[in-house]
Amino acid sequence: MKSFKTQSKRVLDLMINSIYTHKEIFLRELISNCSDAIDKLYFKGMKEGLSGLTREDFAIEITADEDNGTLTIKDNGIGMTAKELEDNLGTIAKSGSLAFKEENKDIDKEDVSVIGQFGVGFYSAFMVADKVEVKSKAFGSEEANVWTSSGTEGYEIAPCDKADRGTEIILHIKPDTDDDKYSRFLQEYEIRNLVKKYSDYIRYPIKMQVTKYKEQSEEDRKAGKERESYKEWETLNSMVPLWKKNKNEITKEEYDRWRYYYPKYDTSGQWHKITPSQELSDLLLADLKEHSEE
Repeated sequence: MKSFKTQSKRVLDLMINSIYTHKEIFLRELISNCSDAIDKLYFKGMKEGLSGLTREDFAIEITADEDNGTLTIKDNGIGMTAKELEDNLGTIAKSGSLAFKEENKDIDKEDVSVIGQFGVGFYSAFMVADKVEVKSKAFGSEEANVWTSSGTEGYEIAPCDKADRGTEIILHIKPDTDDDKYSRFLQEYEIRNLVKKYSDYIRYPIKMQVTKYKEQSEEDRKAGKERESYKEWETLNSMVPLWKKNKNEITKEEYDRWRYYYPKYDTSGQWHKITPSQELSDLLLADLKEHSEE
């Protein structure tokens, strides 16, 4: 087992033992990472003239398994090699997305928008999970690897089976406590609400198998029979950026969340609100600074 760097261990410890009330933001951070991975492959396709990489080919999938207590967030983006898993997930604030932006400063902002960063965002998974697995297969590679960690003890990277390219993040959700009901993050309505609240603008479809009910005959209804249910893939987000919506369709909360990710586009100077991610980031940075001075 490999050990985390000192700062990484400190941040992980903060996440695992966090009393932060907005634990739900973990899903937004992981979805943002998925969107980044797709952006990278889409841009690579445009830059190198690769075929079969149109927007319609990409998606983010969420799967909740209440029986086994796992939540899986999957993308079919650029994926990661074993070295990239090590570099991006083994060291806090090592941002594959930030490096990508620096290397491709001529990116057309309308075509590619890398909105998240590996680092603190990814580590937020440990606020709700006691074990995290990241299975990844890089674009053009025949090999797949899995990064596994149960917290500050360290992490392991090993070969694994994965048929398709991209990354699959598997969260083993913590048991419920008196203070936190972690199992809610496995419930369909909660996931649907969080995607709508934080990730509605993501430009790729965020899909989940949702429960549907078959039409019931009048006879069965009168007999009190339960309606037969089935699962069907459904897109949870509108994929419409806030700046493309009519002003009367935008709430203050939506605008504030948008400003967190795209502050340079805000010229009004009217609203200033610290979002959960910024508040958490400030807490982490203050703690790291305090311990670095000890």
